[in-house]
Amino acid sequence: MNLMSGEKKILIFVHNFYEELELHYPRIRLIEEGYKVHVAGPESDTTYEGKNGYPCKSDVAIQNMSADDFDGLVIPGGYAPDKLRTMPKALELTRKFDEQGKLVAFICHAGWVPASAGILKGRKCTSYHAIKDDVINAGADWSDEPVVVDKNLVSSRMPKDLPVFCRSILKILA
Repeated sequence: MNLMSGEKKILIFVHNFYEELELHYPRIRLIEEGYKVHVAGPESDTTYEGKNGYPCKSDVAIQNMSADDFDGLVIPGGYAPDKLRTMPKALELTRKFDEQGKLVAFICHAGWVPASAGILKGRKCTSYHAIKDDVINAGADWSDEPVVVDKNLVSSRMPKDLPVFCRSILKILA
């Protein structure tokens, strides 16, 4: 374990109809490695329902967050990213993390958020095949691989890619 990891903080977005595995698997892996993980939703201390009915309670409100206070951002998929990409503050945070060269990790449908934030142009990434056109139209070089790393961006396609997604996240944060 990285001895400095206890000092690092990660932000994870949540909204209704998030993909449970894509939020909880990275959250638990990061906590196991000593990272302080904050789950941010539209409202703090609010329970959001996953696609399969599993709840997740937010610690903080997206509106009150600053990229300056965190070492990375993880965006789970499901249908939550379609809601998150309509939130100006979620897009601003995503842009700020990228501008600062900090981790921006997204999986499955979560590619909608960095696409709407305008950070994919000229970058290599992957996503769930159903949003491939959206990611390409945002200027990305899309590739059908379990994980794609482009500098600070880490992207994956679906829940079965979570082991390699999380390993790549931890490498970027090391």
